[in-house]
Amino acid sequence: MSTNKRAYNFNAGPSALPLEVLEKAQQELVNYNGSGMSIMEMSHRSKDYDEVHNNAINRLKKLLSIPDNYEILFLQGGASLQFSMIPMNFLTKDKTASYILTGSWSEKALKEATLFGNAVVASSTKDNEYRNIPSIEDIQFNASDAYVHLTSNNTIYGTQWKEFPNTGDVPLIADMSSDILSRPIDVNQFGIIYAGAQKNLGPSGVTVVIIRKDLIEQANSEIPTMLKYKTHADKNSLYNTPPTFGVYMLGEVLNWVENQGGLETIQKRNEEKAKYIYDVIDESNGFYKGHAEPNSRSLMNITFRLADEELEKQFLADAKAAGFVGLNGHRSVGGCRASTYNAVPIEACIALRDFMYEFQKKHQ
Repeated sequence: MSTNKRAYNFNAGPSALPLEVLEKAQQELVNYNGSGMSIMEMSHRSKDYDEVHNNAINRLKKLLSIPDNYEILFLQGGASLQFSMIPMNFLTKDKTASYILTGSWSEKALKEATLFGNAVVASSTKDNEYRNIPSIEDIQFNASDAYVHLTSNNTIYGTQWKEFPNTGDVPLIADMSSDILSRPIDVNQFGIIYAGAQKNLGPSGVTVVIIRKDLIEQANSEIPTMLKYKTHADKNSLYNTPPTFGVYMLGEVLNWVENQGGLETIQKRNEEKAKYIYDVIDESNGFYKGHAEPNSRSLMNITFRLADEELEKQFLADAKAAGFVGLNGHRSVGGCRASTYNAVPIEACIALRDFMYEFQKKHQ
């Protein structure tokens, strides 16, 4: 593959970024806005960075139609730190937190919560090898719970929530790291939405937290300063030095999404991209075997196996030679996975479809 050719990037994260965003960042890397400095070199208290920071917040607010009673925070530590911050702030001794298990990341979130208080399983599809999202009727929680937690898209197993439970007065908290901005959502359904940036939002290093203001005021105050949501909300995420270049890139990705036509357009494109690959699987007469049940399939992570491990190894080796990157399944489950996040172009998905057809013809 020539050095100037873009790879067919199906990495699960960090993942593909829009080419035009990368090219704009390249142009501005050394001298941002005539400042004579890179955005990475300037003070996070400067006028130039302040504009970048607030533009990113406003773009996200506009794209997701985030109401005024929510704060938008740019934090660090990834979604994994949120697994701890959430119970530290909201799981008091007299409360229970309910976790819906749909894969490894929700398991990790539950494990962290048990370090701080009583956390229970509201529903789980582990017995079915996490092939599906639980039916809303099967979710069990109490009106007195501190919160209900779910993972909206499961990168390892390739499943995704199509609709979310109505938890009433109990705050619903969602880890949306791998499908935020992939479709319109009703933010009002959630007390907190959090997401690591490295799938659909930008490079790794930034974590977006969308949190209802009343929850911030109710949070536990007897925890370390940096782990309080209020600390960051009170200072517009500038209490300490933020990941300035990551926020800049996030803002440019948000601008790109807006220029594509917004989330409705992005959703239609994601549906089209995923269909190319799912159609190959469904039409292969079992040559390719999808992991997720059809009604729970993710538009972001398409997981599948071949007949045996030797054939899978051959598939992955041939795919790599053909310019495809990141098709290995997660190390914990093996198999194959194509992550078709927002910035993965339609052409890459068509190319993968054609490659899968040709590989089947050769090896059936």
